[in-house]
Amino acid sequence: MEAKVGKFFESVASLFTGSDQLPWCDADIVAGCEREVAEAEKGSSDRLRSECIMRLSWALVHSRKPEDVQRGIAMLEASLATTTSSPKLRENLYLLAVGYYRSGDYSRSRELVEESLEIEPGWRQAQFLKKAIEDRITKDGVIGIGIAVTAVGLIAGGIAAALARKN
Repeated sequence: MEAKVGKFFESVASLFTGSDQLPWCDADIVAGCEREVAEAEKGSSDRLRSECIMRLSWALVHSRKPEDVQRGIAMLEASLATTTSSPKLRENLYLLAVGYYRSGDYSRSRELVEESLEIEPGWRQAQFLKKAIEDRITKDGVIGIGIAVTAVGLIAGGIAAALARKN
């Protein structure tokens, strides 16, 4: 019984904290990837440079800093126009979806992850992200409804109190 009550309180707490299970990336990893890209720019092959930029994009969209996430989104959007191979397109779409998810644009994130799943329907990472997006949209809707109901209740209570004082 205690375990069930504990799980209930954990689920309620996660509803309001908005935690997700996607990996986070710290500033040291981002800085390391930036150094790697700078080194690759000094004459490395296009393939190595592209791999370094992809790692940096991954680190940026998984960062806890909103400005890093936005930078990662911009990098991925720019590279999307030149991406021709299906695996790379799938990966770019997925990372863009992560970036938009982290920035709170859940509808755009869902569109991108669905495009990624059209390329490879069985991709578990993308399926997990899609479920996380849908859960977040549902949670936000429930919280929004709760706020609206509370506001209506307060207004109705205020009106009832005013009418009671008047009589």
